[in-house]
Amino acid sequence: MKLFDGLKKLKEGLSKTRENIVSKISEVVTRKAQIDENTLDELEEILIGGDLGTSLSEKLIANTKSALFKEQDRSVDRVKEILKDELTKLIAPRNGFSVDTPKENAVKIKIILVIGVNGSGKTTTIGKLAYKFINEGKKVIIGSADTFRAAANDQLKTWVNRAGADLIEDISKDPSAVVYETIQKAKADNYDLVLIDTAGRLHNNKNLMLELNKINGVIGNLIPGAPDESFLVVDGNSGQNAIKQYEEFSKYSKLSGIIITKLDGTAKGGSVLQIAAEKNIPIRFIGLGEGIEDLQEFNPSEFVNALFS
Repeated sequence: MKLFDGLKKLKEGLSKTRENIVSKISEVVTRKAQIDENTLDELEEILIGGDLGTSLSEKLIANTKSALFKEQDRSVDRVKEILKDELTKLIAPRNGFSVDTPKENAVKIKIILVIGVNGSGKTTTIGKLAYKFINEGKKVIIGSADTFRAAANDQLKTWVNRAGADLIEDISKDPSAVVYETIQKAKADNYDLVLIDTAGRLHNNKNLMLELNKINGVIGNLIPGAPDESFLVVDGNSGQNAIKQYEEFSKYSKLSGIIITKLDGTAKGGSVLQIAAEKNIPIRFIGLGEGIEDLQEFNPSEFVNALFS
């Protein structure tokens, strides 16, 4: 996706969230003769109502207050600029992600485990990830470890074909057996990247959650230190429930990043920022549409600028 098209898509995708947060901020600041404590309290209420959560909203307003009271210029534009700067600092990723980062062990294959609840967009996201990495010149294979639902496996096959990746799947087998077979083939045939699809599960289904432990064990036995990444896919419409999903999944898998889907159709995009700031975990990618190219790497500065544009 070209940079200009990507930025345009991002701005369009955040239109509902922008209306829910930034437009209300502009209204409050514009009708005030001066920015005082009451104004900042109103702004904090808007942020909390926009799914940024109490903790992040309080930090953002406190940081904004500290910066603003050193300023002579307290115009609408300046207040928004300070909010943008402080928000970007709070959600900046803690570490970058690259398939090309050298590994400490002798096995060059990168393993990415993808998890999430049913309906989060997990399977389509795997297809989009595969497409992205294949277009970067990587040899990609996908393991269909969702052996509980034939329909999910069929959906994955459709996306794999579109992406041009290879697939290991067998719904008659245990999920861990599919993972084992996938990694063995990846090692034998010199793949660069393995994407593991897992069963969509409710975060309160303990038996299915424990299956993640088993899958992680198989991966670690075959390649010490793997998986290299464990991505949790979260629907952008889930709002505050996204935090609960993160908390529960992190009990069973060491999460290294979040992928937020369906941001183009939600006014609850603030939850994206809340996860990044409060849980100290980076957002890796965001989904802004149904197309195979509609998955963008998350850039905090670009995201905040698009939100406030």
